[in-house]
Amino acid sequence: MSNTEYNPDLISVVDENGESHTFEELDRIETDEGRFVALLPVYDEAEEILEADGELIILTVNEDEDGETYLEPIEDDELFDKIGAIFEERLADLFEFDGE
Repeated sequence: MSNTEYNPDLISVVDENGESHTFEELDRIETDEGRFVALLPVYDEAEEILEADGELIILTVNEDEDGETYLEPIEDDELFDKIGAIFEERLADLFEFDGE
């Protein structure tokens, strides 16, 4: 029997207000449209976990001129739906999706 521990890939994201948020990176893909990441919020407090809706967050991965990586929302609804469907298929074994 192997003693395999679950070690999630955690990343910190600083929002436009300068607040840091921690996410678990579930998956990342690269398509002709760009690079994308699927994240799940990580909470410190049990109450926050209970109040969370379990929503998967899908962002596009970009780089600035200095090579710094940053994440942005996908503004194009059609692209968001396309990338969301890819992640849903890839993560179907881990999560139940309600079709929203």
